[in-house]
Amino acid sequence: MLIRSGDIVEVRTGNAKGTRAKVLSVLPEKEGCQRIVVEGVNRVYRHIRRSQKNPQGGRLSKEMPIDVSNVLVVCTACDKAARLGAKVSADGGKIRVCRRCGADLGTLKRARAKAAGG
Repeated sequence: MLIRSGDIVEVRTGNAKGTRAKVLSVLPEKEGCQRIVVEGVNRVYRHIRRSQKNPQGGRLSKEMPIDVSNVLVVCTACDKAARLGAKVSADGGKIRVCRRCGADLGTLKRARAKAAGG
C-alpha cells in the first residue's frame, strides 16, 4: 500500500466527501482488505458501561477504518488530490510519485547497500 500514516488525504466518497484530513493509522492487509483510519472521518460512538474505572459510563466517540479506495493522497507540490505511483530512483531504491505532477512524495524502499566483494 502506498499510503502511509501521517499523509494528508482527501475523502472522495461517503458522508465526509471532500474532507482533507491526516491518516492516523494504516491497518495491516488481511484477505485483500486495505483499510485506513482518517482523523475525524467515519466517527462512531462506543458505549461505555459504568465501572470503577469509569463510574459515570457514557459514550466515547472514535474513528473507524475506511477503505483505502475511498481516498486520494493530497500532493504537497501541486496541492491537489492525486493518485500515487512507485518509481525506481537513481540509487536503486523505490520512491512514491504523484501521478498528476510527478513530484517525489517520499521513499518506499531504500536502496540496498552494495556487498563488499573480495
